[in-house]
Amino acid sequence: MAGVVLNSSLMISAGKLHIGNVEISPNLVLAPMAGVTDSSFRRLIKELDGVGLIVTEFISVEGLTRGNLRSHRMMKFLPEERPISIQIFGHDPGRMAAAAEIIEEAGADIVDINCGCPARKVVNGGGGSSLLKDLPQLEKVLRRVRRAVSIPVTMKIRTGWDDSTINAVEVARLIEDCGGCMVAIHGRTRVQGYSGRADWNVISEVKRAVSIPVIGSGDVTTPREAIARLSETGVDAVMIGRGAIANPWIFRQTSELMRGDEPHEPQLAEKRRVLYRYHELLAGEMPERALTGKLKQMCGYFTHGLPGGSRLRERVFRSQTITEIFDQVDLYFDSMIERGVPPDLQGSAADALKQPRDPKCAEFTRAAPAV
Repeated sequence: MAGVVLNSSLMISAGKLHIGNVEISPNLVLAPMAGVTDSSFRRLIKELDGVGLIVTEFISVEGLTRGNLRSHRMMKFLPEERPISIQIFGHDPGRMAAAAEIIEEAGADIVDINCGCPARKVVNGGGGSSLLKDLPQLEKVLRRVRRAVSIPVTMKIRTGWDDSTINAVEVARLIEDCGGCMVAIHGRTRVQGYSGRADWNVISEVKRAVSIPVIGSGDVTTPREAIARLSETGVDAVMIGRGAIANPWIFRQTSELMRGDEPHEPQLAEKRRVLYRYHELLAGEMPERALTGKLKQMCGYFTHGLPGGSRLRERVFRSQTITEIFDQVDLYFDSMIERGVPPDLQGSAADALKQPRDPKCAEFTRAAPAV
């Protein structure tokens, strides 16, 4: 299989891995992100291609086992999202096991246990990264869940609670000993939250310490960073989160680089189509009021780096309806496609930023086709 050379020392090829009996190909994973990786976003990423596994938002086992409708809606998925891992959080072994049974009955391919969330509310409830400080309780949870289901059980962790208690290797060995089929590691401590830089040296140590698949996560925002992490650390797969919101083509681009192909660079018209497609997917899942907030969120991430993107974001965030949002989106993209500059710029300022006009982009109409 062809590889892509990043520099004189790095080369990597597209790969696959098995989590239990579930084949993941390519070895690129969409990270679970609260408020982001709902079914609409997951399907959008799948449609854009290149992702091997997607993971849901984390779901409270208290909600699932007590019949909370919102929790059960969060668990729903469509066949085109497979292979899919449903992530749960909690601390009580009995409820964790019961939630895992519900997930298996729903047809999920994998059940994942969250042991990495740094949010105070989750930690104070004994779940998420608080389990990194209570390994006996973590072991009880793992063994109980493992006995309860036949599908693969995995866990997402952090490097430790803080810099003085880095215990990812110990936790990973415990996961393997309890029958876990994979460990995903975010390269920060709980105290770090999302500040600082991810420590991939710890992730590499974990990979050398266990025989189950290890997936690395943290600060992967470009295809070349993903490939570099795979090559440098030897992890079985890379998990991408925030980088996929800003650039939902990142999985496709990374897969293409792995094959030695030129990575796809979406044109402006395609970027606008993706926003419309995301709206279509959301419209089937939620009322307009909630949909408006989601669309604004996507626009906020999606327009970073675009000329005049900050002004577009301001206008989108002030919009009150879907129609107003797309009026602003269309105003921006029409100007960029036809004139090569944002709608706010004129004269010499516009000439300085002018982009080459793409005749293919100019053919785009508001009735955007699905991507």
